[in-house]
Amino acid sequence: MDNKKLVWRGVLNSLGALVYIILVVTFINNAEKIFGQGEHKYFIPVIMLTLFVLSALVTSSLILGKPLMLYFDGQKKDSVKLLLYTIISLAVLLALVVLAYLGLR
Repeated sequence: MDNKKLVWRGVLNSLGALVYIILVVTFINNAEKIFGQGEHKYFIPVIMLTLFVLSALVTSSLILGKPLMLYFDGQKKDSVKLLLYTIISLAVLLALVVLAYLGLR
């Protein structure tokens, strides 16, 4: 893969992770409206732990999926570059979210 494709793929991976995080936060913030005030307290930890496991799977697939595929296809340098571009773009997105939060305060 050329460098430009790797950068865009890293940015898309990071954006996908951010969108997923926003969806999970939206779900958690509205959980009381969805499930009520906890009449069945047993199921709430089950739901949250299942969501945690699902989140680990989804985010690891978004962040590590393609780099691992490239690595096992013998494209080790591209694999490392893509992982680094993804990490950098996710860090930039985090900085933008923090700046947006500070601007709203």
